[in-house]
This record gives sequence, structure tokens and C-alpha cells, in this order.
Amino acid sequence: MPQLYDRVALIGLGLIASSMFWAMKRGGFAGEVTGFARSAETRETAREIGLCDVVCDDIHDAVRDADLVVLCVPVGVMGAVMERIAGSLRLGATVTDVGSVKGDVINNVMPHLPKGVHFIAGHPLAGTEHSGPRAGFAELFDNRWCLLVPPEGTDLAAIARLRNFWEGLGANVEEMDADHHDLVLAVTSHAPHLIAYTMVGVADDLRRVTDGEVIKYSAAGFRDFTRIAASDPTMWRDVFLTNKDATLEILGRFTEELFALQRAIRQGDGDHLFDYFTRTRAIRRGIIEAGQDTDAPDFGRNPGRKP
Repeated sequence: MPQLYDRVALIGLGLIASSMFWAMKRGGFAGEVTGFARSAETRETAREIGLCDVVCDDIHDAVRDADLVVLCVPVGVMGAVMERIAGSLRLGATVTDVGSVKGDVINNVMPHLPKGVHFIAGHPLAGTEHSGPRAGFAELFDNRWCLLVPPEGTDLAAIARLRNFWEGLGANVEEMDADHHDLVLAVTSHAPHLIAYTMVGVADDLRRVTDGEVIKYSAAGFRDFTRIAASDPTMWRDVFLTNKDATLEILGRFTEELFALQRAIRQGDGDHLFDYFTRTRAIRRGIIEAGQDTDAPDFGRNPGRKP
């Protein structure tokens, strides 16, 4: 693939940014890659492992002359970061993000967007429970989906270029409007994470079951809950605060379903339980058949891989 961007700036150097860098180097379609992280410790780690061609101590140095700037920071601070870098962006540059919420991000970023700079909201549907610059690996986006959410009136050439970029990283790309994205993600990601956090919290509060027993006897179900609940607390706090309406809608539906299952268990309604579990099992099989997960204990992820 030919080089798509001469200079890419990664703002925030966690799992997603790190994986983007290794995937860019694997594909050879980006020129120089600069990086910035708020934490001096993170910047030093990035230098130590060779993450980014240049790691900058000043955010303005990182974005200056970049033709693609990727905001890899928690969704709650996207607007503030955009306001901070606006004066250093080059004319014609594209700014995108990798946040899990799109409506709130667009509303907070667009007021600070300089004239002549494109903003295309994005969300790669890929990740692990691991975080930080050492967690990334080039294959993270392979055969995963990346959703682009361009605001109305966005330059079509800029959208096509960013689409090609994500395809070069290995992703499948689709466009979606912000409200629908946030509802879809509330179903597929946000509510499940909150439920996982809650289940682990219940185990912690249930003092009749010791911590040692929870760890020692964790079968697949609880093990899978703990994997999700190990995700970055800052990121998920911001997700729930910025996508509250869609998440609350899905949690309401979940509560209704849970009450129906409680009633079936209480009344000994085995037919209802069997039919319900058969239907939901088919959905899980569809996810595997679509290549979006595997039956492997590690879910087909590579959490131990280091650059």
C-alpha cells in the first residue's frame, strides 16, 4: 500500500495508539509517526520500546505539520485536548479519534476545529483488557471493525483517505451516524462492561465466598467477567458519563429481561429457560462465524505480546 500520510501524530500512547503504530510500521503506509502522552513516565516507556519515531514532550510539537492527528485519550477530555492543539494544526490536516462514544465527542470537538481542518470521528472495535504503551501489537485490528462517524459536510476525500488508512491497519470499515453508533455500542460494549463490573463487585461483597475461593474456582463465566472488568477505569468512567442515555436505555431493557428470567427460575419454567438460552447461543455462534472472536480461552487476543 502506498504511503497515505506523511506525518501521523498519536496523542495518548496506550493500547490503541501503540497497536496503531506497530500496524503502521507493518504496512509501511505512514511516514514519520510522532507521539505524545501526558505522563512523563509513559513517554519514557514509549522511547524505551521504540514506540513512535519521535516521542515529544510538548503536545504542540507532536501535532505540528502532521496531516493526521489521532486522539487516543479518554472521551471525557477529547474537547479539551482539541482546544489545546487547535492553534498548532496544519491547514488540510485530518483529526480523528478512537473513543467509544461518538455523539458527545463530536459535540465537544467541533467547536474548537479550525477552519480548513477536517474532523472525522472514529472507533476501532478492538481491544484487550490490557492498557499502556507496552500492551499494543500490530495484529490488534486485523479483521476487526472500525466505525467512522463523519459530521455532516465532511470532505469526502478526507473520509476516503482515512478509510484506506484503517483498512491498511487491517480493519473492516463502515460509516455510521453518531446516535446509532452510541446505541449499538451501548448494546455490544457499554452495558456488558457495566454488568461485568457489577458481577465482580457482587462477588467481592459476598463475604460468605472468600477472595481465595473466587480466584481458585473461577470457571469460564466468572473468568470472562473478570477479563472485561479489568479494563481501564478512567476510560470506562468517561464512557458511561458521556453515553448515559443509550446505556440507561439498554440497562432498562436488560433489567426487564433479568426479571423475566428470575420469574422463570422461580416458577420452574424450564421451557422458557431452554428457549431463551437456545436463542442467545445462536447469537454467540454467529459472532464466531463472523470471525469476530474464537472459542480459544484467550478469546483469540494476544495480551502477552510485546514489541
